[in-house]
Amino acid sequence: MTKTQLMEKIAKDAGVTKTAAKQILTTFLDTISNELVKEDGKVTLSGFGTLSTIQRQERKGRNPQTGETVEIKASNTVKFKPAKALKDSV
Repeated sequence: MTKTQLMEKIAKDAGVTKTAAKQILTTFLDTISNELVKEDGKVTLSGFGTLSTIQRQERKGRNPQTGETVEIKASNTVKFKPAKALKDSV
């Protein structure tokens, strides 16, 4: 499902215009992004799961074409842990 398809589904189910649904979805995603940027960024959605940020350490990897060892820089990333209700439904 794409963002546009999700927006259309929200508009249909909530009985609002596509413009309103787009604004709601954009606000929702922006709010989650802004919370994750904070130092202890964590967002918990009951029945869905938890999004949190983690820091990956610098590590060594391999270029699969040449076999050469390369350094992979440290980075921040987002981790998702699904709620039990979501796991059970899937």
